[in-house]
Amino acid sequence: MAESTIWWLLMGATVAIELATGTFYLLMLSLGMLAAAISAYLGLPVNAQIIAAALIGGGAVALWHWQNLKRPQALPVQSNPDAHIDIGESVQVEQWHADGTATVKYRGANWTAVLDTPLTAAQTNGQFRIKEMLGNRLVLEKR
Repeated sequence: MAESTIWWLLMGATVAIELATGTFYLLMLSLGMLAAAISAYLGLPVNAQIIAAALIGGGAVALWHWQNLKRPQALPVQSNPDAHIDIGESVQVEQWHADGTATVKYRGANWTAVLDTPLTAAQTNGQFRIKEMLGNRLVLEKR
């Protein structure tokens, strides 16, 4: 069997494993195997084929990882408006309890709410904005 055929089979196996697992980095490694298959087709020795696979595959993995580091990180789920439609909505606080919580009416139900800052003069009644959701509690910030 030709060396290039072996590289093509390895590349196909890597792509198949990637499709089964969803690990995008395996596609980058398969690019290295593609480079090795082309190197074998051009008649380069096995050492050059392995070096081509390592440089192209490893370089693609490093480049992809570097690109992912540059992307802005997503907000935590509890404060991500894409995950909770309630983030950013307004609620009316009528009275704060002694333990620093309040019971607010929101979307037809009573919710326990806490303030995002320590208990201060900001703990007044009035309009607040939902900043995040921690379990079944609303974390509020002053509007």
